[in-house]
Amino acid sequence: MQTSGASDPPDIVVSVQALHKAEEFIEAEEGAANKLKGWLNIFVVAVAFVMSAFHLYTAYAIVPTQTLRPLHVTFVLFLCFLVFPVAKRFRHRIMWWDWLAAAASIAIVVYLIQGGDDFTDRNTSPNGVDMVFGVGLVVLVLEAMRRTNGWIMPVITSAFIAYALFGPYLPAPWTHKGYEVGRLIGVMYMTLEGIYGVAVDVSSSLIILFTIFGAFLQHSGAGKFYIDFSFAAMGGKPTGAGRTVVLASFLLGGPSGSGVATTVTLGAVAYPLLAKVGYEKNAAGGLLAAGGLGAIISPPVLGAAAFLIAEFLKISYLDVLLMAVIPTLLFYLALFLMVEIDARKYGMGHVAFEKVDSVWKLTRNYWFHFLSLVSIVAFMMWGYSPVMSVFWATVVSFATSFLRRDTALFSYDLFQRSTWSALFQGRWGPLARNLFQSPFVKAMEGGSIGVLNVAATCAGAGIIVGVVTLTGLGLKFSSIVIDLAGGSLLMTAVFTSLVVWIVGLAVPVTASYIICAVIAAPALTKLGVPDFAAHMFIFYYAVLSEVSPPTALSPFAAAAITGGDPYKTTLQCWKYTVPAFLVPFMFVLDPSGQGLLLMGSTKALASADWWSIAQVVLTAMVGIAALAAGFQGWALKRTTPLERVMLLVAGFALVYPGAVADLIGFGGVLGALALQSLRKELQPA
Repeated sequence: MQTSGASDPPDIVVSVQALHKAEEFIEAEEGAANKLKGWLNIFVVAVAFVMSAFHLYTAYAIVPTQTLRPLHVTFVLFLCFLVFPVAKRFRHRIMWWDWLAAAASIAIVVYLIQGGDDFTDRNTSPNGVDMVFGVGLVVLVLEAMRRTNGWIMPVITSAFIAYALFGPYLPAPWTHKGYEVGRLIGVMYMTLEGIYGVAVDVSSSLIILFTIFGAFLQHSGAGKFYIDFSFAAMGGKPTGAGRTVVLASFLLGGPSGSGVATTVTLGAVAYPLLAKVGYEKNAAGGLLAAGGLGAIISPPVLGAAAFLIAEFLKISYLDVLLMAVIPTLLFYLALFLMVEIDARKYGMGHVAFEKVDSVWKLTRNYWFHFLSLVSIVAFMMWGYSPVMSVFWATVVSFATSFLRRDTALFSYDLFQRSTWSALFQGRWGPLARNLFQSPFVKAMEGGSIGVLNVAATCAGAGIIVGVVTLTGLGLKFSSIVIDLAGGSLLMTAVFTSLVVWIVGLAVPVTASYIICAVIAAPALTKLGVPDFAAHMFIFYYAVLSEVSPPTALSPFAAAAITGGDPYKTTLQCWKYTVPAFLVPFMFVLDPSGQGLLLMGSTKALASADWWSIAQVVLTAMVGIAALAAGFQGWALKRTTPLERVMLLVAGFALVYPGAVADLIGFGGVLGALALQSLRKELQPA
């Protein structure tokens, strides 16, 4: 890094080309969407609006599961084929085959719903028409995943299908009796255990409601407010730019749950400030990507996989939020320590944040954005279900947006007498234009469009879960992992983390969590790890896929904005995030570490040993600080090689629970700090 001199360097502007390139990485995560015009655009917006309205209705009304899940998948497939082209050369238009695939999506669900109970009852022996529609649904789901997430997920899903079909021909211990196409179609299409299984249940009842909620916040100006608030709160200090990225990523990422989108949104504004204080391109990109990564693990939304944790474990979403609180705080503690060390290590200067109102003025004018953010948790604590909580939080966001003209989801012109006079005179044009171009309609559209890639992944993951359940692959895989680890819990945890990491290199976070939850979690639970700890362990390592090549989309997007090297940016991002991502080992290796998850539920917390929880949190904090200092090579001052080794060893020891390990860890930290205090200051960087 370069230090900032006596005068500030020239202003650095994020180029339009850089933003376009960063948007390509968002498209890599969320699919390359068409930009349609005219009546096609109106039609797609109308369908997306109806989809959001339908799911908001199902949150409040009672819709049978056998109807809700298939209709949700049909909406998703229909929009996927209209919004995402079959190939890039066909972008921004809808081809005849897209219409054909969209129509087939409707035909499949109409046949299913009209079949009634007779359709479900014959799932073990489907007839010819059932087979045609079932195979068609599988093909459409694979194609929707390809359009929204690329080739890798469809290939992996196809491999699982092949595993189910050709089990007798596989070598031991992978062999099984094998299943015919009819049996597979019966499970995947005609029951609630395949495509319409747990993952789609969560997508149709929770994930889409949270994407609608996030869209309401975004279009009411909450995102801009969170960034401005962070700039105002953290300005005026050498660490102000770095702290701003950390705080803004938490506030901005919480409602969105998207790492890449948070990285790009924040990077466009914050990178010039990071460059001014002395962050070099790759380091700035690494910090931006690390902040974006926090969006996936930050309450109240977390990533889409968090909703699946609640469903897999049959616990409330409030319990999942509870489990995420301390690990999230530890993650941001690591980032704050890193930026503090950066400021001292590289002699960063002061940067004034210009054209931003004071914290108090911003809070006085836009306080209701915080109300929208915390209302979800408040509703849950009042006893509402997660579905009703996010429904009413969306209502709160909609209602409070009208407290100011610049945040209103409907233009104030809609309420003027002239608009309604034109309506009574038969002139619908002004009113129609006002409604169609309103932030409300854009938010409703954005809520549905934003869920398409995740929902398509959930539908495909249902095929994988169905195969694993049918063949018993999860038990086979867990036995293989435990045998390789020699029955050691530590080695089983290491192997499990590697499996999750490797799977996460190729597929999105949601998909990697689902796959590993059904094939890898049993290995940990067999050795006595509680279900909630095993699933949270897998969730956190699935999140690492956002910063791990070749799918390191967040660092690559950050590098596009900063102009840095994508792989060097990825390594810098690892430097910022590794300390916090060693923490999951604490809550699987020893029962005391489960205190970091607040014992997994509100009921368990009521009878928990608070002193034990405080001890493990303190140990984790010191361990993270030691690892941060070790990786940065700077504690009270620049470290010597011996001090750096002592800090790293101490940090790893504190991550491993146990009295001896804690003694080594605290001793190493105190020893390194003592050595630093006794020797003279080295030359500054």
